[in-house]
Amino acid sequence: MSIVKTNLKTGRIAKVLLFSDDLTLASEKLISYYALRFQIEFNFRDAKQYWGLEDFMNVKETQVNNAANFSLFMVTFSPLLSAKIEGTNKGSMLDLKTIFRARKYTQRIINSLDKNDDTFLIDDRIFQAAEIGRIHTRAA
Repeated sequence: MSIVKTNLKTGRIAKVLLFSDDLTLASEKLISYYALRFQIEFNFRDAKQYWGLEDFMNVKETQVNNAANFSLFMVTFSPLLSAKIEGTNKGSMLDLKTIFRARKYTQRIINSLDKNDDTFLIDDRIFQAAEIGRIHTRAA
């Protein structure tokens, strides 16, 4: 399919070629699919880079399915979670992972001391100290 684009400000004309193996596909639908292509690629990149899609070593169909679905679910869910946590840059997966990792390690240390963790968690200060590995600074 060939599309002719005209820049309304400059009047310049350009041709765009879109390829598809489905010759019955409407041109508007094909353009919509092309627009979604990059978002899909970004989602797979994030699933591989941040949520372990390329690191799992499963070989059984159910395990592969679960790992892939979990990685892609986290790509979708993590921006929503990040927006709810005070002090995270929206969209920073590394900060989000650092915060939860810090909380997990802090909780394990507190549990290993056999102390009541409520005495340590006043105003969330213990977690602030544990978040040293963050890439971005906390929002004021």
